[in-house]
Amino acid sequence: MTRTSASLFAFLFLVAAIVSRSHAASPDDQWVTYEGKDGPGKGKHIVFVTGDDEYRSEEGMPQLAKILAVRQGFKCTVLFAIDPKDGTIKPDYQMNIPGTEVLYGADLMVLFTRFRQLPDDQMKAIVDFTNSGKPIIGLRTATHAFNYKTQDSPYAKYDWRSKNPQGGYGRAVFGDTWISHHGHHGHESTRGVINKEQADHPVVRGCEDVWGPTDVYGVVHLTKDDQVLLWGQVLAGMSPNDGPVEGKKNDPMMPLAWVRNYQGETGKTSKVFCTTMGAATDLVTEGTRRLIVNACFWGLGIPVPERTNVEIVGQYEPTQFGFGKYRKGVKPSDLKL
Repeated sequence: MTRTSASLFAFLFLVAAIVSRSHAASPDDQWVTYEGKDGPGKGKHIVFVTGDDEYRSEEGMPQLAKILAVRQGFKCTVLFAIDPKDGTIKPDYQMNIPGTEVLYGADLMVLFTRFRQLPDDQMKAIVDFTNSGKPIIGLRTATHAFNYKTQDSPYAKYDWRSKNPQGGYGRAVFGDTWISHHGHHGHESTRGVINKEQADHPVVRGCEDVWGPTDVYGVVHLTKDDQVLLWGQVLAGMSPNDGPVEGKKNDPMMPLAWVRNYQGETGKTSKVFCTTMGAATDLVTEGTRRLIVNACFWGLGIPVPERTNVEIVGQYEPTQFGFGKYRKGVKPSDLKL
């Protein structure tokens, strides 16, 4: 090999090494971040913690994060349940949500998990944020976010069936744990009815159309200090045009969305919004999206517009809720803008 050939070979080897390194997987390939553009949310960071087996939080939360980033200027990071074998999103793998450490730099946490049993290091970041005094939003199955089958973790007390605190993380933070399907699951959809006593609350501003195909949950442990914003009207079918079911299911109606305060173990108090809606299919309805986006504004102390822009970003065709129905082989990097 001549000196010129050797130099060329060395150069090509160096280029190949640089290209290979640039394409190597990095830890943040296990989650996705949408950088905010101009808007009222500029400078604020929202972290979505997803991981549920049934309601496609891995599809709905990226769309909500895109709306908040593109339409409102927030920086949004979405964490997922990840299969450690291949790095794909696997919602029914309950023991791994990488990236929870990004919560230490977050201004707001949106929690949408179901029956997770996370390693202590991942759970610690969630609990530390919960005790930080910063705002928290819980969606759908966040009332039963954690399920510890063993008691060898210091965080097992947050199990949804815990006796201390009663009802675990869900009841302590959001006001209730899992109780029941109040509506007939898969047969009776949900209409959100604004509580007349809270009609002027900024979170429900522009939310006259809140509907979703998921059913109303039983919610029975809220206190007099919790403010119910929406009642859940059980509809007789799976269309927004269906009427309410007759009988006692709607008399009285269950709470569907509410706000409350949570005093953490550090003594700091967080503003909390919770709704038992939020499945990916629920977010097809504009009013449902606006409800959650308004809650982000409210939690962060940002004035809520008269009609918040919640236009869908890109295409959005969510998978129907159900166990085992998630899209296989998807990686967080596939969800980038």
